[in-house]
Amino acid sequence: MSNPIIGAALPRIEGPDKLTGRARYAADFHPQDMTYAYGVFSTISNGRIVSIDTAAAMKCPGVIEIFHHDNFPALHHSPGKFPEENVVDEKRIPFEDDVVYHSGQFVALVVADTFEHARAAAYRVKVDYDSQAATANLAQAIESGSSTHANDSERGDPEGAYDSAAHRIDAVYTTPVETHNPMEMHATTAQWVGDRLVVHDSTQGVIFTRNTLSKVFDLDPSQLEVHADFIGSGFGGKLWVWPHCVATCAAARELGRPVQLMLPRQQMFTTVGHRPETRQHVRLAADDQGKLASIRHETINSTSPLGTVVEACGGSTEGLYDCANLRISHATAITHRGTPTAMRAPGAGVGLFALESAMDELAAELGIDPLELRRKNFTAHDQGADKPYSSNHLLECYDRAAESFGWSRRTAEVGSMRDGDAILGWGLAACNWDAMRNPCDARVTLRVDGTATVHCASQDIGTGTYTILAQIAAHELGLPVERIKVMIGDSTFPHGPISGGSWATATLLPAVAEAARAAIKKIKEYAADPTGPLAGTKKKELVYEQGMIKDGNGKAVSIADVLKPQSLVSAMGEAHTGGAPDSGYSFGSFGVHFVEVAWEPDIARLRVRRVVSAIDAGQIINDKSARNQVEGAVVMGLGSALFEATEYDARNGKPVNNNYAEYLVPVNADMPDLEVILLDHPDYELNEFGARGIGEIGLTGMQAAVANAVYHATGKRVRDLPITLDKLMDDD
Repeated sequence: MSNPIIGAALPRIEGPDKLTGRARYAADFHPQDMTYAYGVFSTISNGRIVSIDTAAAMKCPGVIEIFHHDNFPALHHSPGKFPEENVVDEKRIPFEDDVVYHSGQFVALVVADTFEHARAAAYRVKVDYDSQAATANLAQAIESGSSTHANDSERGDPEGAYDSAAHRIDAVYTTPVETHNPMEMHATTAQWVGDRLVVHDSTQGVIFTRNTLSKVFDLDPSQLEVHADFIGSGFGGKLWVWPHCVATCAAARELGRPVQLMLPRQQMFTTVGHRPETRQHVRLAADDQGKLASIRHETINSTSPLGTVVEACGGSTEGLYDCANLRISHATAITHRGTPTAMRAPGAGVGLFALESAMDELAAELGIDPLELRRKNFTAHDQGADKPYSSNHLLECYDRAAESFGWSRRTAEVGSMRDGDAILGWGLAACNWDAMRNPCDARVTLRVDGTATVHCASQDIGTGTYTILAQIAAHELGLPVERIKVMIGDSTFPHGPISGGSWATATLLPAVAEAARAAIKKIKEYAADPTGPLAGTKKKELVYEQGMIKDGNGKAVSIADVLKPQSLVSAMGEAHTGGAPDSGYSFGSFGVHFVEVAWEPDIARLRVRRVVSAIDAGQIINDKSARNQVEGAVVMGLGSALFEATEYDARNGKPVNNNYAEYLVPVNADMPDLEVILLDHPDYELNEFGARGIGEIGLTGMQAAVANAVYHATGKRVRDLPITLDKLMDDD
């Protein structure tokens, strides 16, 4: 009999709070006597501060203080270590010195009695600079010789196999800087209560933020509370602590008053990370039948003077296809931009654009159907780790998506398919993403009124975490979902993971289930106690079903009957890391995207008309949330393929489209007909529920599927994202 809760398409339990405005985000908290901060941001990309004149600004109404490198407390660096859960991409403390590393860097912070007063005064701060030449883009960085080798992986003889192969592809693909731009901008509200720091922050990891701030301010973690009740998405940009958070907390301590800072949209492009620019050199070789003989995927990405961040574009390449000879390498080159960071599906998000575009080019070279080429090179064994995949149903993804899309009707010749005046292009790309799981604790409390509460120091960034935790608790406790209350987003709760990497679901569920079972065990103990309603019954004979405890004679009592003397029972659960290196398996999710584009050359109109995506991400816990995650990722992939690029002035490194008017993203009018097929094969090697993450997988490969469809329609092989109209015009 199928479970009515696991896999159900339940609506978000926090939906009413968001719709009514009861949900509070980081900038919605207003402690008594709160002040407001506004930044002064550098107008150069490289150089030093010669002087800061704050006289006029200090005379503005409501101004309390102005912080800068000559007026800021000494703080500590965070080690930035993942095992210690204090990761930072930018270790420099704000206002640490007079050096400017990128345009938009914090050079001063005005604090006033209102937001308007702080902003007005910030415009009156005068900063003189000694400006130096800036490295504005990746091409300039490579030319300057600043590139540094990062890491590589190799098996077999990729060079020899390539040189002797019958068919070869050698191509370079580039991707631009992409900026996260979630709906909610970064915000921090900080308050010191004695020697305790209480922070409401727009963060994807309350534990990581707590641990990082404890290092910076020399506090024991018990002296900090970090809250993130609701987050207006993050896409990776809110994983780690950025300078604005540290500056806000420091200002609050110096002033003895709460301080709130929300970044303006323009500074979302400069000081809180981005997906770095990449140049990817891909060389593929195959025999006459299309069997891959060699893969080489070499990447160099932009980073900053403040921190080296590697965009691991070859990570997905290493285990997607069967190939005995492979080389993956990564390097970085310094540009005068803010430090890059993880962005949804880091590495694979742009790495598969290069690999899957090259696979399409190889299929054309061989005269083989692009889908058939991928089938020929399928592997159920992760050759990079030399382990079998715990679960890999990519072939079924190919079959089901191809059938739904109608791929068998595709004609191979470029420009051969039409619908009226439109030339149709059909393309596809495979996709994959690592499946991961981390340690986690949770607490479940049962109350006399028949309700239950789940506590965990994780957070919901808009992906549905509140709801799936309620589902798992309801599943284990036999209670209706509406009787479950989920409390997350608080660092004082039991230890929970960051919301990133598509590992939150796989990490959280086992811990919550274990806590629920521990609570049930206690309920049985109370029921069988000498003063309990089932006194005299052996605990091992008791059965818990649907909120009732039954003995062997058919007598049943409710939770309320058992808990009347105690009022509640609370129990902890913990889940250790799954998918460890010694498990004997590699873990991953897999899928495929089929895309139809329509190209109307007479009016220079290109649009994506249809997308069919089939995803193998293990057991689906909530069908509605899972589909929503894949659909959102697909749309983000469309944005990356066709629209998104943060542009910098090549003369000075300044971002020039740092606003929502000129940084283009897909809107409703750009939406294609979108079908998502979820395979729903549980992966019990990863966790007891068989669930893998689903937030990233829908983005990976999407850009290549669009580019391959564009080639089929136009004959133009676009290797440089985004695919803008000028790249499709005739050469003459």
